[in-house]
Amino acid sequence: MSDDLIHAPLAFADLGLSPALVQVTDDAGFTDPTPVQREAIPAALSGRDVLALASTGSGKTLAYVLPILQQVEAAFQRAQSGDAQSARAPRQAALHAPKPERRPTRALILVPTRELALQVGEALSDMSAHLQAPLRWGCVFGGVSINTQMLGLRGGADVVVATPGRLLDLIEHNALSLDGVQTLVLDEADRLLDKGFEDELNRVLALLPKRRQHLLLSATFAPGVEALAQQLLHDAVRIDQRAEAISVPDIQQRAIVVDAPQRTPLLRHLIAQEGWRQVLVFVATRYACNLVAHKLQKAGIQAAAFHADASQGARREVLRAFKAGELQVVVATDLAARGIDIAQLPAVVNHDLPRSPDDHIHRIGRTARAGHSGVAVSFVSADTEAHFRLIEKRQGLRVPREQVAGFEPTQVAPTTAPSPTDPDGTGGVKGKRKSKKDKLREAHGKMTPS
Repeated sequence: MSDDLIHAPLAFADLGLSPALVQVTDDAGFTDPTPVQREAIPAALSGRDVLALASTGSGKTLAYVLPILQQVEAAFQRAQSGDAQSARAPRQAALHAPKPERRPTRALILVPTRELALQVGEALSDMSAHLQAPLRWGCVFGGVSINTQMLGLRGGADVVVATPGRLLDLIEHNALSLDGVQTLVLDEADRLLDKGFEDELNRVLALLPKRRQHLLLSATFAPGVEALAQQLLHDAVRIDQRAEAISVPDIQQRAIVVDAPQRTPLLRHLIAQEGWRQVLVFVATRYACNLVAHKLQKAGIQAAAFHADASQGARREVLRAFKAGELQVVVATDLAARGIDIAQLPAVVNHDLPRSPDDHIHRIGRTARAGHSGVAVSFVSADTEAHFRLIEKRQGLRVPREQVAGFEPTQVAPTTAPSPTDPDGTGGVKGKRKSKKDKLREAHGKMTPS
């Protein structure tokens, strides 16, 4: 909880939002702001930097979209006032006035995935539909034609939502300039600091004006996020609601002990027994994604795979069909752990456990969103028991182990010896394995006589 905002307002009207935006939130059915919105919106509107740490489904997107829209609307009104004064100037001066330039980009929202970019773009579209300011915004990402996106940005955009790589491509094509950016948002900041994004993020930061507002948002707080916050933020309002989010009872976590070969048959059994109308199933690899989806289809279940090898059009169609209820099951890699928002999704299943506890939080956060309840089921085999205990430890909770009749495990978890898949005894948690240098040092120490 932030020390700067102790007396948090309880309604959108109390957050400093314009009457138009308050009406938009009311029309959208958002009666009360979430805790992160209560703290982040007033801080962002006042021009403060913000670091917000909150779980998936906590309303982080609107926490920055609404302030950005209000800032754009205010700039539009100032421009309108300036135009009215110019209209009273002599006609001759107006004839020699320069032609209007491309509309500057005032806010840049960086995200790690196409799916999250589309989700943010949808929020911008919904929240700006009835504003006085004619908002122009762009949503750009890789995997689709850059020419179409260049045409869409012709004339400029007030707000741009982008993945870093495609943003840099557009800048190199002179389709976009960052000279006018006043607000930078890093959504899922921890993912933007992964090795695949870090270099691109640094290149983008180097192109931005030195004076700007920063809004950093994430569900997890990796060490890199703290380092980035120290680098970018000035006198920031820090909001940390991760502890509260973990204890929210709306996500019922279950851990079912099962032998690895029986996971897919158990999944089919649970879908029928629990009557899940929709379920998002997470697996570790693209191959497993296709395989599990195929087995479900052969069993008569409407299922589809969702992974990075699929085209953007195919992935978009899978999400459309899933949201429309045409698909009962989507089998996905961790690509879907961030940025996919399915209203009232009742269940998430970890067919394969996530590699890191942070990914576990993102996965289970796909259910129990916007005040609804949901269940998150993890399949735990003998080989992954130690790994799941580490996930529990990071969450600060213990999930009782269950067995399902007809799927009782026959394998026993090792007690002391490391498993073949986890020789270092880390449970497979990212960042806990010994580095090559550590292993070389150990080997050198063993070879050196005492």
